[in-house]
Amino acid sequence: MKRSTDRILTTHTGSLARPADLIDLLRAKEAGESYDAAALAERVRSSVAEAVQKQTDAGVDVVSDGEESKPGFANYIKDHLTGFVTRERTQSRSFADQADFPDFKPLETSTIGSWRLVCNGPVAPGDGAALQADLANFRAALEGAPVTEAFMPAISPGTLSQNVTNEHYDSDDAFLFAVADAMAHEYKAIVDAGFLLQIDSPDLAMGKNAQFPDASVDEFRAVIDRRIEALNHALAGIPADRVRHHICWGNYEGPHHRDIELRDIVDVLFKANVGAMYIEGASPRHGHDWKVFEDVKLPKDLTLIVGVIDTKTNIIEHPGLVADRIVNYANLIGRENVIAGTDCGFGTAADRTRVAPSISWAKLKAMSDGAALASQELWR
Repeated sequence: MKRSTDRILTTHTGSLARPADLIDLLRAKEAGESYDAAALAERVRSSVAEAVQKQTDAGVDVVSDGEESKPGFANYIKDHLTGFVTRERTQSRSFADQADFPDFKPLETSTIGSWRLVCNGPVAPGDGAALQADLANFRAALEGAPVTEAFMPAISPGTLSQNVTNEHYDSDDAFLFAVADAMAHEYKAIVDAGFLLQIDSPDLAMGKNAQFPDASVDEFRAVIDRRIEALNHALAGIPADRVRHHICWGNYEGPHHRDIELRDIVDVLFKANVGAMYIEGASPRHGHDWKVFEDVKLPKDLTLIVGVIDTKTNIIEHPGLVADRIVNYANLIGRENVIAGTDCGFGTAADRTRVAPSISWAKLKAMSDGAALASQELWR
C-alpha cells in the first residue's frame, strides 16, 4: 500500500454515483422484473471505465470501480454468496438518534435499498461469476489510467451481522463466523487479482446508534471486539498492507448526537489486521476527531485515511478547509501516515441521490485541490 511519501495522496470509500440508465437496469433486476442481462453487463463494464476516468479527472490517486455493478454496498452480497434471500422491508430502519426528534423526517430516496436481506440457509461462496466479472471490468478500465493504486471494497462480516436477519443459524455468533468463512474467499480473490482490499465496517461505529443504543460503552466494545475477531479470521493469510478498513457512523443526514466517540473505540479498532484505518473527519459530528491523536499513538506501519469531504451535503468544501483538515492530522501522526478521503460513499445505494452526481465529482476535485495545498505546506 502506497504512503504519502512526497505529497498527500487522495482516495475515497469506493461507492460512486451510477449513470441513470444503469440505475434503471439495476432497479429492474433487483425488483425481479424483466431486464436485458447482456445490456446490464455491458453497461456495468462501460460505467466502470467512466468511473475510473472521472476519478482521475478529479485528481484521485487511489481509485475504485465505483461499485457500479452493486445495488448497494452491502446487499450485493446475495449475488456473491449462497444462503440469502431478499424480502420487502415492512418498516423503515430505526436509529436511536432520529427517534429522539419525532418531527425529523429523514431524506431517503433509495428504492433499490428498500429490500432487506434474510439468511435462510447455509452461507457459502457462490460460483464466483459476479466477482470475477467485477475484477475483469476493473482491470480493463485501469489499462493506461494514471492511477497510483486501485482498490475494491467488500462488506465486513460484522456489517452483515447488523444488516441481515438471521433465520438459519442458532446464534448471531455462529452466523458471524459463517459469513467470515465465506467472505474469506472473496477477500483473497480481490487481493490475488492485484487490488487493494477495502473492508467496509460501518457497524463498528454506527452499530452503537443503529443496533445497540441501550448498550454501555463497555458492552459495545465487547461486541465490536468479537466482530474484529471474525474479520481477522476472514483475513487470515492476507498481508495487512494490502487491506484498508473503513469505519463510519452512517452515511445519512440526521442528528448523530448518539454516535459513540472515536476515543472510546479506537484501541479496539486498532486490533484489525490491516494496513490502513479509514475514519470520518469531515462531518459536523466528527470534524474534531483529529484531537484523539493528541493522546492516542497511531500503531507502527498503520496508515490513517481521513475523511475530509462530507458525503451527506451538496456543499462543496473549500480546498483551504480540506487542507486544514489534512494538516491537523499530519501534524499529529506524520504526513506520510495520512491519506485524504471522503467520509463515506456517494453511492452506498445505487439510486441514492442525496448528493447530486455532478456535485460529487466537484467535491472529489476539491479534495484533490485541498490535498495539493496541504502538500505545499507539509513539504515546504
